[in-house]
Amino acid sequence: MSIDRREFIAAASAVTGASLLPGAAHAQTAKPKPLNILILGGTGLTGPHQVRYALSRGHKITLFNRGRRPKEWPAKVEELTGDREVNDYKSLVGRKFDVCIDNPTSVPHWIRDAAAVLKGNVNHFVFISTLSVYAKTDKPGDETAERAKYEGKDAMAEKITDLRKNMALYGPLKALSEDESHKQFPGMTTVIRPGLIVGPGDETDRFTYWPVRVRKGGKVLTPPHADPVQLIDSRDLAEWTIRMVENRTLGDFNAIGPDRVLTMGEVLKVCKEVSKSNAEFVETTLKFVEDNKIAPWGDFPLWVPGSGETAGFHRTSFAKSVKAGLTYRPLNSTVADTYTWWDALSEERRSKPRAGLKAEREAELLALMKG
Repeated sequence: MSIDRREFIAAASAVTGASLLPGAAHAQTAKPKPLNILILGGTGLTGPHQVRYALSRGHKITLFNRGRRPKEWPAKVEELTGDREVNDYKSLVGRKFDVCIDNPTSVPHWIRDAAAVLKGNVNHFVFISTLSVYAKTDKPGDETAERAKYEGKDAMAEKITDLRKNMALYGPLKALSEDESHKQFPGMTTVIRPGLIVGPGDETDRFTYWPVRVRKGGKVLTPPHADPVQLIDSRDLAEWTIRMVENRTLGDFNAIGPDRVLTMGEVLKVCKEVSKSNAEFVETTLKFVEDNKIAPWGDFPLWVPGSGETAGFHRTSFAKSVKAGLTYRPLNSTVADTYTWWDALSEERRSKPRAGLKAEREAELLALMKG
């Protein structure tokens, strides 16, 4: 089965989340020295969690984006506007910050152009990258693993509109954006590489499909239960990013988890326990998946085969990040909060899941399994 990792995580970052409180696994630390933090973006899945957590820690926050406004913040937040795709940074000229967190960049010219305004005006630059930068997924790897190579003519000429037309460029361009971050902000850069970001606010449904489908009950077609899966709650990612800023921790880090081996079967079990559903899991085999052209990551969200070309996909090392303070809330908390968020969405939105098997297709496959 030929599988390209870049297709799996390219759209993992999505829309605004909700909660700000740390999970039970998070140790409360004394409030640090207040920092003046600039967040580029701040309106996606993790950005609002960064803002709320940073405010709770006593930091001053400035957002820079195209002017989209999430719900009101719990404290004062300065909001500046500009369009990075057309190099519009006028509102940042002459401003100084302790740290800049760059959430949305996917093309390297955004780093270069921002640096023209920010260089010398920030003491710490944090670039939110992706595990999609890694070239291979057949073996487990750490932060030193080979990254994807860009094979185009001029990476600095690539635009967001170009990337949206060819998502195969996502990993290579993110890798070049990492390089540009280190180049423009030498000795003061932190690169954080999240994997699949989940929890309330994840509009991709690449995790949400399973809690929702399991709660519906009945016979549920599932991938092999023994295969490992990795994910990170958007709130854990956001809060750890702020703590990395507080400690001025530099270097490259994989942001994935949890802090143990998690299997697809355990995810399903937790969904069933939290929802108290009557779901009956019908476990497939890899051969059945291949024979019936069930798409890993798409038809079966979250899951990819734990062998072959993707044997290392869900076995990425995150030991360096745990040592740097990354912590994880319990999976049942993520599932429960995902239900709360999902149930608050409109009926129209909930009727159109963006990942996973359609009901008719699942019924067909269940019939084949029975036969």
